[in-house]
Amino acid sequence: MEITFRLNGEVRRVETTPTRTLLDWLREEAGLTGTKEGCNEGDCGACTVMVTGADGRAAALNACILLMPQVEGKSVRTVEGLAGPDGTLHPVQQAMIDRHGSQCGFCTPGFVMSMATAHLNGRTDYDDQLAGNLCRCTGYAPIIRAAEEAAAAPVPGWMREDAVPKAGRPDAEAELCRPDTSDALATWYAAHPDATLVAGATDVGLWVTKQLRELFPVAFLSGCDDLRTIEVTESDIRLGAMVTIAALQELMSAHHPSLAELLRRFASVQVRAAATIGGNIANGSPIGDGPPALIALGTTLHLRHGESRRSLPLEEYFLAYGKQDRAPGEFVEAVTIPRQPDTLRCYKLSKRFDQDISAVCGCFNIRIDGERVESARIAFGGMAATPKRAAAVEAALLGQPWTQATIEAALPAFAEDYAPIDDMRASAGYRLSAAQNMLRRAFAEDTGAATSVLEIAP
Repeated sequence: MEITFRLNGEVRRVETTPTRTLLDWLREEAGLTGTKEGCNEGDCGACTVMVTGADGRAAALNACILLMPQVEGKSVRTVEGLAGPDGTLHPVQQAMIDRHGSQCGFCTPGFVMSMATAHLNGRTDYDDQLAGNLCRCTGYAPIIRAAEEAAAAPVPGWMREDAVPKAGRPDAEAELCRPDTSDALATWYAAHPDATLVAGATDVGLWVTKQLRELFPVAFLSGCDDLRTIEVTESDIRLGAMVTIAALQELMSAHHPSLAELLRRFASVQVRAAATIGGNIANGSPIGDGPPALIALGTTLHLRHGESRRSLPLEEYFLAYGKQDRAPGEFVEAVTIPRQPDTLRCYKLSKRFDQDISAVCGCFNIRIDGERVESARIAFGGMAATPKRAAAVEAALLGQPWTQATIEAALPAFAEDYAPIDDMRASAGYRLSAAQNMLRRAFAEDTGAATSVLEIAP
């Protein structure tokens, strides 16, 4: 297959295979070895590159799990293209030198690409922007100082010259599809129901890099702009399946800030810029952090097969571990979240604060009418084989006074709802206790108590 994209300012038309990663192509074909291979699964950030889409927005992405068809019609900038045409260093490169931000240098290209993308986008929340880049010898303090020093420098003119080339005609073949609309996708997928759909590739990419799988037939959805739409009305928020976690985080900051904060801990900046809400739901992970919050909000899932569409409550989509209510050839088209007063509280428990899989993720949407519980929607990830509502706990709360006594009386109901497993992240008993404590925390937070687990007090 042929793809067209811009690489460090130069339009490139290349022949490639659908499952070749951008990292491998850069190093093996383009001779650009500054982009490093570390973990090869999107965790360490050594392979970070800057990718600019048709909307002109630049994102730092992991080249190791970015498949070549995903850069069709986009602009890619690597560390070799960060300095100016005359060799003038980018401000973040100069600051890294001045602030001694590099020792062995292996992680440095990824860091400077994340820093340069943040610099271009005017982002100064460096603890978040650099959470997806790991360093094991320099230490983070000089790197943060370098980012802060570069922040005041203007964006170099050459960094704004990444005009996106015109994409080629989408493929629609027996083994490969690059649709430009959801209608085209629906037609092709109905005819090829055993195909793999690639949205952000933050999960599917690991099938290639870790399992060495060939993805045939395969459809790349990055051209389906109609699946990226966000519609906010007086009654609903409708999100297309290709809305990224980063876009959802930005949107939810105005509607449900606790969900936005949960999403801030969803992997890294690089992953959130690629991962999609549709993919997060469709893969059916029992610990995917999106579904518990969406279930607590009463989200409706919209599925499509050819010209047929159906909708169902999101919690009914998850049937068992690895099994979802989705027929062959049917795909996630959108989700709808009802507009509502913000009573959502989301809590994530993991061994690391940043970029870690939840041991337990609990989301509570409890409304109080006067002094009694009017409604309660509670959902957890990591407590069962699927994201699952706490129906018995909800029943124990409904109609009861909103008091500490009610909370304590409801705690035994968790054992009716969940029988968690022991694994490397947590024991079953720990998970059950943690879930109970999250309900206590939701009550304490609602009644004005200090509940931050990131502060240490004497």
